[in-house]
Amino acid sequence: MKAMILAAGVGSRLDPLTRNLPKPMVPILNRPVVEHILRLLARHGFTDIMVNLHHLADQIRNDFGDGDRLGVRIHYSEESELLGTAGGVKKVADFFDDTFIVIGGDDLADIDLSTLIKFHKEKQSLATLALALVDDPSEYGVALLNEHGRIARFVEKPKGEFLFSNTVNTGVYVFEPQIFHFIPQDRFFDFGRDVFPLLLQQKEPFFGCLTANYWCDVGNLAQYRQAHFDFLEGRVKLEIPLKEIRRFVWMGDNVRIDPSAEVGYPVAIGSNCTIGPKAKVLENSVIGENCVIESGAVVTRSILWENARIEADTTLHRCVVGTNCHVSSNAAIFDGVLVEPNGSG
Repeated sequence: MKAMILAAGVGSRLDPLTRNLPKPMVPILNRPVVEHILRLLARHGFTDIMVNLHHLADQIRNDFGDGDRLGVRIHYSEESELLGTAGGVKKVADFFDDTFIVIGGDDLADIDLSTLIKFHKEKQSLATLALALVDDPSEYGVALLNEHGRIARFVEKPKGEFLFSNTVNTGVYVFEPQIFHFIPQDRFFDFGRDVFPLLLQQKEPFFGCLTANYWCDVGNLAQYRQAHFDFLEGRVKLEIPLKEIRRFVWMGDNVRIDPSAEVGYPVAIGSNCTIGPKAKVLENSVIGENCVIESGAVVTRSILWENARIEADTTLHRCVVGTNCHVSSNAAIFDGVLVEPNGSG
């Protein structure tokens, strides 16, 4: 089966983390978010995967290559100018010859894609959306279903009195190739704003499947942090490059922890890390590979990317620290995003 990952976005809502890193490469539990998506697709039998690219495209292409290490075949479509969610898929219409899935490159999910495909085929649908219930639907496409699961109304990012449901579009779609009849060639076109209203207007078979599985759009900093907490607290299952050495403590290889240091839970610590004397790595913290936490430093509810160094007697709470970033000693930082000033983090 074939699928497409939408990975061409710039990721402005994750600034400054995405100034020198494409949004799909932002790490979740020490793996790029797009790798979690690729692994989800592979588990459900999707072996041919198209990925569209734009911002810092070579980083994605160089990391994943042809997909062999993940057991899939990856193809790339680079957009010199962004074409929108639908326009990007239309650009590679010839790639698809049967039912296919489209999924956002910044979505973290363990959605049962096989059940979604089955629902789509049983309904003989042209387009099927995986839907989720959220507390605040204003930042998503909102759908209203009839008793048969058919979408009766769809509004992209409604405001105020137009919030008629808390059932939202997850950005995970199943399509038949006939969907390309509704998307123009070589122009910017969006599924939520353009295609889905057109399907409703023309009364095409357009369905929504409400999922009870985990889904999170990690497109902004709050959701990015929350996605890590959700894994650590057992709300989502992911394949991660760490072993659970005791309950709610995951650790890589060659981690050096001073006997006087404290490691709480839940935490995840990548390979080749050093935690110094009387340092503390406490609840809901994720430490990337090759990080150093010096003596007396305290890290709580924070995410460190690879090669970060937290100098002595520094306190971090609810922070994200970028790659290669060194945080000066004797600082206390709360709710911060720290990157190297030269952009390497």
